[in-house]
Amino acid sequence: MNNLLFWFKSRFVRFVIVGICITLISFFSISPAFASRIDDTQLEAKVLRIIQEHPEAILQSVQAYQQRQREEQQQQQQAFLQQMKANPKGAIGTSPTKGAAAQNIVLLVFSDFQCPYCAQAYKTLKQFAAKHQDRVTLVYKHLPLTNIHDQALPAAFSAWAAGQQGQFWAFHDALFEHQETLGEALYQSTAKSLKLDMEQFERDRNSNAASEAIRQDIEMAQALGVNGTPFLVMNGEVILGAVEIPQLEEVLAKVSSTRE
Repeated sequence: MNNLLFWFKSRFVRFVIVGICITLISFFSISPAFASRIDDTQLEAKVLRIIQEHPEAILQSVQAYQQRQREEQQQQQQAFLQQMKANPKGAIGTSPTKGAAAQNIVLLVFSDFQCPYCAQAYKTLKQFAAKHQDRVTLVYKHLPLTNIHDQALPAAFSAWAAGQQGQFWAFHDALFEHQETLGEALYQSTAKSLKLDMEQFERDRNSNAASEAIRQDIEMAQALGVNGTPFLVMNGEVILGAVEIPQLEEVLAKVSSTRE
């Protein structure tokens, strides 16, 4: 679990450092050939001296990096949304689903089991999904906000493991309905109450397959520029703000005209 969080954070930090170094090297004419001939200590000393003498270079580098990131993110987001409009079921992957088998109308829900706003949205979505179970396919995407929720990732792994025994949605409901007591005791008691094979449950929630599944959801959220939960997308239509039934119904009517 900690490996997934480390990978996520270190990847961003590495991108920033590389961007700054490239900018400094190009801005102050440190040729790549020269940089390759000096050791790390010499290069570090030279870069630090440049930073001290020209602090504005760091600001320019960071701003340029952020601008490139925003542009790339916007392009990725639009590409994803357009693709989902054309092929809604293509965004499902191996994620748990419930509702319409046809998968013509797909509602992706990026969520965090420890997020209080997600718990509120859960109640609304449960009502909406029950009403439109013959038309809408609800898809859960994991987006644990580990920097503020210490139980978000353990809960996600446990729910994923329950899903390997066909009990994802029952486990999902239990986590949101008992959000105030998230922790190992709840995961164990819920798994036992659902009559899961406990050895398999433990093996699955600590597996590389679980890490990979959640990593894929996080990468999809990154492509969409998601920075908070809950985040909903229905057939390429992003649903922002508090999730309310009228808003969901409005979007459903809009996408239905092109899919049904």
